[in-house]
Amino acid sequence: MMSNITAAGKKVSTPGTKEKQAGNRISLFHFLRFSILFLTVCIFASCSRKAESDKKTFRYNQSEGIASLDPAFAKNQSVIWAVHQLYNTLVETDETLQLKPSLAKSWTVAADRLTYTFILRDDVFFHNNEAFSNGEGRRMTAGDVEYSLQRIIDKSTASPGAWIFNGRIDSTEGFKAINDTTFRLKLAKPFNPILEILSMQYCAVVPREVVEKYGKDFRRHPCGTGPFRFTIWEEGQILLLARNERYFEKDSMGTRLPYLDGIQVSFLDSKATEFLEFRQGRLDFINDIDASFKDEVLTKSGELKKDWQHTITLSKHPFLNTEYLGILVDTNNVLLKQNPLKRKFVRQAINYGFDRRKMIMYLRNSLGTPAESGFVPAGLPSYDSVQVRGYYYNPAKARQLLKDAGFEDGKDLPVIKLLTIPVYAELGSFIARQLEDVGIKIQVEVVQKSLLLEQTAKSQALFFRGSWMADYADAENYLGVFYGKNPAPPNYTRYNNLEYNLLYEKAMLEQNDSVRFEIYRQMDRMIIADAPIVPLWYDMVIRLVQPRVKNFVPNSLNLLDVKTVTIENKKP
Repeated sequence: MMSNITAAGKKVSTPGTKEKQAGNRISLFHFLRFSILFLTVCIFASCSRKAESDKKTFRYNQSEGIASLDPAFAKNQSVIWAVHQLYNTLVETDETLQLKPSLAKSWTVAADRLTYTFILRDDVFFHNNEAFSNGEGRRMTAGDVEYSLQRIIDKSTASPGAWIFNGRIDSTEGFKAINDTTFRLKLAKPFNPILEILSMQYCAVVPREVVEKYGKDFRRHPCGTGPFRFTIWEEGQILLLARNERYFEKDSMGTRLPYLDGIQVSFLDSKATEFLEFRQGRLDFINDIDASFKDEVLTKSGELKKDWQHTITLSKHPFLNTEYLGILVDTNNVLLKQNPLKRKFVRQAINYGFDRRKMIMYLRNSLGTPAESGFVPAGLPSYDSVQVRGYYYNPAKARQLLKDAGFEDGKDLPVIKLLTIPVYAELGSFIARQLEDVGIKIQVEVVQKSLLLEQTAKSQALFFRGSWMADYADAENYLGVFYGKNPAPPNYTRYNNLEYNLLYEKAMLEQNDSVRFEIYRQMDRMIIADAPIVPLWYDMVIRLVQPRVKNFVPNSLNLLDVKTVTIENKKP
């Protein structure tokens, strides 16, 4: 849920995350195997229903596949979604992005803001597994939390999530189980978003004995405390999870969650086939709307067309993902020596020179919010479009800025090359056409995702398409991208402003949320003024949902949470 260019191993979208793949159809052999597997899991999970309409199984497709079911490798959306069903973290975010307890009942923060003490629940049990005595899942303890977090930074694990604790955790007493229900975390220096970090799926709690039993194959033998337990995974074919009957969470009436009997994940790599399966009722929802059928389903204003209004439900929600164009601003780089992008007025002119609103309406069917504020997207608590005013379509101002930069009417302004990936080629062409009208000539060069990532990491791309998807619900996750002491990734523009750096460090020490948010907004205004980026739009979580699916609540992190989902029976 990048997309982007981000910190090493960081769960973000990378250029091309949304690339559409040509698909293949399930062969008769695979269909038969799929059917046999499904019947097997029904027996295993004691699903004694006689008719398909009685099954309370939530079904979705993961076109890009799932690489692992080990939370230490939860670096992209497909893995994060699956891991979230199987495991729990100390804390989690709700649908409003507020932190709430999960495995931890409560926590306290020491006056020096270095020590966090968590009191754990004592009614949480791991799923059954052969690694346990008699195969029965044991109670989760603080020792499991210590082991799980230490495992992330253990070099032998090689977790892409190790970056989340880099330079932040005390080197000797970082993670400590005080007793079975008390866990202590100690920081090297104050870092306000640490609780948000702990809500990431990387920080899910795992049992040592199961990890050690399976070793690297733990990716295929997951064991957690989550609302669903693992049953079958035929890679590239099907993943089946069953309800965890011992799950600790209950609803307000005291009914144990989850309500569903299971989850079924298919792996059709064709978005067209996925859409056909959804139309025929064999999938309960689709995440995002593929360009190949968006015009069939949606109006230009982003609403369902009349023919679809009574057959499916459209869900739209702010998504913490900012799409943008990045500009290298490191003046020490020889590539910038004669390049006009080193001039702030030229970068600002690009920002004023195209119509974001028109682009979103005609190329994206209004799916997204034009980025006319800062880099921090709509949906975060500190976002304020009034206090952080960004760029809007103003060709006259763009021309004036070019004149101020010494390129009146674009005279003597060399062609500027924009690197993008195939799926964004049309967007690049739209921007190039509009910028040409104000005197800026853009050459759109389409490259493969891997090459774009390599060139941006090595500061070989002067002007490039990117996006940034939040790992956690704090604006630091965005503003840290421009912290001058950060390498690339995440600082692909090589922005380095002393005043900005000092504000970033000040924000990390500020305890008062209101004061910290104002510092965030001040930093965002600096980014806009210096223009190392061209914000395009703030994304949306787009879901097509079957009407029978109830209480399927979206969130701005686009985390798949189905603990409280119910599915109505089909009418006879």
